[in-house]
Amino acid sequence: MTSKREGNLEAPTRHPLDWKNPAFYDEQQCLHEMERIFDICHGCRRCVSLCQSFPTLFDLVDEGKTGELDGVAKQDFWKVVDQCYLCDLCYMTKCPYVPPHVWNLDFPHTMLRAKAIKFRKGEVGAGERFLASTDVHGQFAGIPVVVQLVNAVNKTRVARQAMDAALGVHPEAWMPELAGQRFRWGAAKSAGEGPATHGERTPGKVAIFATCYINYNEPGIGHDLLKVLAHNDIPYVIVEKEKCCGMPKLELGDLATVEKHKDANIPVLARYAREGYAILSAIPSCTLMFKQELPLMFPDEADVQLVMEAVWDPFEYLIARHKDGLLKTDFKAALGKVSYHIPCHGRVQKIGRKTEEMFKLIGQTVSVQLNTVERCSGHAGTYGVKTPYHPVAMKIGKPVFKAMAKDEPDHIASDCALAGHHIAQGMQQAGTPARHLAHPLSLLRMAYGLT
Repeated sequence: MTSKREGNLEAPTRHPLDWKNPAFYDEQQCLHEMERIFDICHGCRRCVSLCQSFPTLFDLVDEGKTGELDGVAKQDFWKVVDQCYLCDLCYMTKCPYVPPHVWNLDFPHTMLRAKAIKFRKGEVGAGERFLASTDVHGQFAGIPVVVQLVNAVNKTRVARQAMDAALGVHPEAWMPELAGQRFRWGAAKSAGEGPATHGERTPGKVAIFATCYINYNEPGIGHDLLKVLAHNDIPYVIVEKEKCCGMPKLELGDLATVEKHKDANIPVLARYAREGYAILSAIPSCTLMFKQELPLMFPDEADVQLVMEAVWDPFEYLIARHKDGLLKTDFKAALGKVSYHIPCHGRVQKIGRKTEEMFKLIGQTVSVQLNTVERCSGHAGTYGVKTPYHPVAMKIGKPVFKAMAKDEPDHIASDCALAGHHIAQGMQQAGTPARHLAHPLSLLRMAYGLT
């Protein structure tokens, strides 16, 4: 047994989010819980390097009248909340006081509670709400004239100034382009011949949850995944229909809309789970939504739990496939020097470094000199593009930009495509531009020699 002061040495456990309880939205109760947690964090300070929430908190304490938390005005607690982008790293990798410790400290879900209160009070602007509506502004993707016009206009100074004024998007922040053809339009709805070959660990057939980003912005990542599956004789289907996973709305505290997306996605995905499919999502935040956040929000819904068990990170699935002796290792193309970034929402899935394992597996056949960087890039969903936070996001990412530039890599990659572009921008500004930015799935396709 550990004492209260020593911290918890057991694996973190997570309590369900009691978000439908009216007390969840009681602002005074929330402020009281924040005060309790902030006092513990002030006495520990172990998470100071993770994100801007903790430096903001500690500066408020240190610059206050007493040098303790009682010298910080309650209204200033919201400054800490605004800096949290729910990466979950403090809970999963740093804090010694999370459950089952008796102090029961859950910093990210307390921040989420505060964000939900703020959203319910109408204190989240229309620009932020639109920015988080990825399946709304993504609807322009695939319309040729519109795509060309939107992509061209969005690069102009006038348009970026307008986006700053209307949406709160920083004029210098990288923004994704719309795709000329959506992934779901250009991909075969199913592929694979013969019976699915199941392994001890892995289902032998896959259902692809496309995600908003791959569908509307970078469909090439999805097509590369399909090529890898086809090369390994793994039958796949594209999920019949889907909505946004809900993560952007979760980050705003818009929990009612998260539930609406859940109601659209889970019945569809549960059917694939019952039919024995592994459900793959190539965006870590989307994968985490189904693996962790929705199960914690809806712990009593059997279909949510069923989907949780069926959802895989692509490299988690492929490495398990390899352990089943069913993955082809006929790699043909050397990748040279690769700087690979592990995104936060990949780290907290409790699956280990599966993408890194794949790069090392490739390196047993062809040349791969791997440089792995495990630290927050600072992008953090919509946080890194917002006007107040983009400079902070670039500051947070500086150590990553420097580490990724080590030995002048031939490729830089991150499982989070958004983080990858953010890193490339940071490297460019630091005078060490990336030679080639590619998703790890694209590099795997290249290693196989597939076109």
